[in-house]
Amino acid sequence: MSLSLADIEAGAERLKGQAFETPLLEFEALNDRMGLRVLLKAETLQRVGAFKFRGAYNRLVQLTPDERARGVVAFSSGNHAQGVALAARLLGISALIVMPRDAPAVKVAATQGYGAEVRFYDRLTDSREAIAAEIASQRGSVVVPAFDDLHIMAGQGTVGLEMVAQARALGVELDLVAAPISGGGLLAGLATAIKGLSPDTAMVGVEPEGFDDTRRSLQAGERLVLKPTGRSLCDSLESPFPGVLTFPILQQTVSDVALVSDREVTDAMRYGFSTLKLVVEPGGVAALAALLAGKIDVTGRKVMALVLSGGNVDPEQFAQVLRHEI
Repeated sequence: MSLSLADIEAGAERLKGQAFETPLLEFEALNDRMGLRVLLKAETLQRVGAFKFRGAYNRLVQLTPDERARGVVAFSSGNHAQGVALAARLLGISALIVMPRDAPAVKVAATQGYGAEVRFYDRLTDSREAIAAEIASQRGSVVVPAFDDLHIMAGQGTVGLEMVAQARALGVELDLVAAPISGGGLLAGLATAIKGLSPDTAMVGVEPEGFDDTRRSLQAGERLVLKPTGRSLCDSLESPFPGVLTFPILQQTVSDVALVSDREVTDAMRYGFSTLKLVVEPGGVAALAALLAGKIDVTGRKVMALVLSGGNVDPEQFAQVLRHEI
């Protein structure tokens, strides 16, 4: 089983009238600072405030009538949770989301607001996969993975279709594209779409320090599982391993993985707010953080694009970031 450009194009047809075509933004201040054209794909403006709605809807809309009647189960710290919850509501499907007790309150409230039932777990002692599997077994529900699913990846890949088309509408080709990595669903779909349309475009992933499972796995040539010793401010990027399905795609398409610190992330959040007038959550700003911190090699590049993958930041946390308290 593999993901193709045709799969992503089919996903785009299913998402018409459901997902927003988010803008590809350009700012003179950012271009001047970096010395090249930088285009920002604002998935912060997507439904539920993150790209995750794309994959969730593309997965759920393909369920059979019997599967829809039995409902769905997902596990997520927030953005996938919201994506599944909204997609389920739109399609008349019941949804239960397994979320960590320390998930951002804004994400929990939004997930419940879309009508999903929430079951909490302790991310340090419980297995969210085991909890979801047990619930699915009891209820006969369909488990909707956050990233390791071809339909999910195809939905996320529609971000790439839009990016290439929007860049070409500006009269440019993309030399490099960067995006954050958790389990790899976004980057795998993005890379498949972009490489299918623009083979010479370089793909770069970004992970938080201490959660560089994809970088280490790519270096080792096999999937590795990290045992995190702490937490990252990027709660949405804390997957300890790349997916079974996503990893081979990343091996074939990704040229580099950059790492960002919490300090670099908060600097980028402040820059996004004060200079670009954008609200971006920690995980969502990772690619911009890497660029601003000089972690992405742009030597010889004329045009690059990056994904701002989510804007669901807790208000108090965001205020603390702006006050330099974090």
